[in-house]
Amino acid sequence: MALLTLVDAHLAYGHVPLLDGTGLSLEAGERIALIGRNGAGKSSLLKILAGLEKPDDGLLQLQGGLRRVYVAQEPLFAPGVTVFDAVAEGVAQARALRERFELHDPADDLDDLMTRLEALGGWTWEQRVDEVLQRLRLDGAQAVEALSGGTKKRVALGQALVAQPDLLLLDEPTNHLDVDAIEWLQDLLVQRRGALVLVSHDRAFIDAVATRIVELDRGVLRSYPGSFATFEKTKARELEDEALERARADKLLAQEEVWVRKGVEARRTRSVGRVQRLLALREQRMARREQLGRVRLELDSGLPPGKIVAELTDVTMRYGDRTLIDKFSATILRGDKVGLIGPNGCGKTTLLKLILGELQPTSGKVRQGTRLQVAYFDQMRAALDLDATLADAISPGSEWIEFGTEGKVTRKHVMSYLSDFLFSPERANAPVRTLSGGERNRVLLARLFALPANVLVLDEPTNDLDIDTLELLEELLQSYAGTVFLVSHDRRFLDNVVTSTLAWEGDPAYGGRPGLWREYEGGYEDWKQQRERGRVAPAAATPAARAEALPKAVKAASKLSYKEQRELDALPGRIEALEAEQADIATRLASTELYTQQPQQVPALQARHAAIETELLAALERWEVLGAR
Repeated sequence: MALLTLVDAHLAYGHVPLLDGTGLSLEAGERIALIGRNGAGKSSLLKILAGLEKPDDGLLQLQGGLRRVYVAQEPLFAPGVTVFDAVAEGVAQARALRERFELHDPADDLDDLMTRLEALGGWTWEQRVDEVLQRLRLDGAQAVEALSGGTKKRVALGQALVAQPDLLLLDEPTNHLDVDAIEWLQDLLVQRRGALVLVSHDRAFIDAVATRIVELDRGVLRSYPGSFATFEKTKARELEDEALERARADKLLAQEEVWVRKGVEARRTRSVGRVQRLLALREQRMARREQLGRVRLELDSGLPPGKIVAELTDVTMRYGDRTLIDKFSATILRGDKVGLIGPNGCGKTTLLKLILGELQPTSGKVRQGTRLQVAYFDQMRAALDLDATLADAISPGSEWIEFGTEGKVTRKHVMSYLSDFLFSPERANAPVRTLSGGERNRVLLARLFALPANVLVLDEPTNDLDIDTLELLEELLQSYAGTVFLVSHDRRFLDNVVTSTLAWEGDPAYGGRPGLWREYEGGYEDWKQQRERGRVAPAAATPAARAEALPKAVKAASKLSYKEQRELDALPGRIEALEAEQADIATRLASTELYTQQPQQVPALQARHAAIETELLAALERWEVLGAR
């Protein structure tokens, strides 16, 4: 029997139905990723499944005794509560039952209380809370009000996990979490027993966690087993078939409209039936819900800056006794797409401000390029007036948006510009506070792209954006002629956009020191592979490891064979050739011409650059072994 079944559900806010007679069934142990456009009704559907809201019509059937826990996008906590008490809210029922049992109220049935306590695990609720706090790396004595957004999300997840529900419902669980926390959460959800329904636009997270993808499209739920890549291929075929079917229907309707306008012969059965078919075709056409359009993104790259955007030499930044950046050097060139990776609070924003000259380093030197026009995505979040209309938020005090530089200025009406971002003219005068989180992010992007800029600073631009808009934003940034600084925890987005990565590596577990930053070619996966190799290499190079390996090498052979001697003689030339090839690839990857003229070669060059690193390490190790013998 299914844990949960939704049958013939209807839900509407305004004139557009969010759920249009659709249904969903969830089996035990399934992990469903619910995806769809911003404003399609995913969060509303999740609240219906959680029992927090009811559909206008339809039936929600639950398995007897099903325990559900819902975690909202922005969790709310009682004022003044500690982390321990907030997490313990997940076992509030078990806690209350044990208190009643310990009071020995004569009116209570003690046998019944004991049975209920054992079913809920009430005898050990404190241990369960402590275990979850430890797994989530949370301090139970801290006040929740003093925590960051990401840590508050971990508290809400802890509250849900300690309840041990049969069904866990998560709305955008990766928002405000750093990469390490996202990977930890995905491992936890995969290992956890019980069913899961989550709303997410993080494609890497969906691929790792979900066993089935359900899309909410124009009021209807459609199910796709397997990975996100499988869903994309199947969905593309479905849309092609749908477009062909609708084109045929439109052609038939047009033919019938031409026929009826030529005049219908009266009292003929054939003519009457044909008129009735025409009326039916008209009704079907009126009831059709067209596929939503795609956001049209255009970006004015402004005046070209100098070749060098910023040059950092031995830059160090300290706040009191804390070192955020320690002796970091890098050169950022025009057209670079730079990703910044690191946990929350490691100093990503500080490093950005140093690069752009908004902060002065404690020591070291920063040289900025010339003619920089910088546009910030994060600053616009704070400047967004929730009471303003969409039109005023995009273009305050004017009905026109201007693009371009002097001598080549084009104008677009604000209504037309809003339609590019999928906002209908009817919504232009609606207040910003009525928009969903993803729609607000689209407004922010619309404001950002209305400004001429040759340097873009994007701080978490992917939060709440639907997958279609994410993919379009990727395409725009790949073809953008200016320089991009991207702070994001969306691993797939980083891999698809950035050409180099500035990574915080101050974790002692990886041999780091406070404030250590390094620059890498490529995106997140490239950095991760190189970091893992760097973690293994120091262990292999310790004196103890070398002392253990040396007797084995001596014992294996006292002198080199003819073949091994020839191999040793050839190794320096091979190493030199690999290093030269790697340097050549790095130069090509750093050039803007590659991404504008031959973008299809970028993945192969990045893969070869990483492969050379592996070959070099193997050649150096072999050279050391043969040389020692």
